[in-house]
Amino acid sequence: MKKAFFKSLAKINHLILPNYTKKQLDLSKATKLQKALVAWKYYVTINSL
Repeated sequence: MKKAFFKSLAKINHLILPNYTKKQLDLSKATKLQKALVAWKYYVTINSL
């Protein structure tokens, strides 16, 4: 159940949240909000695998 939840959450994240990889965001120059979004997407992706 946990894995299915995170898989659906990952799909929602993909549709709603911005993709910083395509924008080539430099994490050393990122704002706190951008870093938090990257960390959130990483957490969801790891738990969905």
